[in-house]
Amino acid sequence: MFKRFVKDESGATAIEYGLVAALIAVAIAAGASSIGDQLSGRADTIADTVATATADE
Repeated sequence: MFKRFVKDESGATAIEYGLVAALIAVAIAAGASSIGDQLSGRADTIADTVATATADE
């Protein structure tokens, strides 16, 4: 029974898949945060441009 337990790799495979999924989730979260910061900067630039354009009129 112990030999069969030692040879069984199904638990290790599940753990590996879990670690890969966690790594992918972290990468997606980091990428989304970066894109969000860039979009926020673009929106601020557009808002400043519109504010300047309407103030000149």
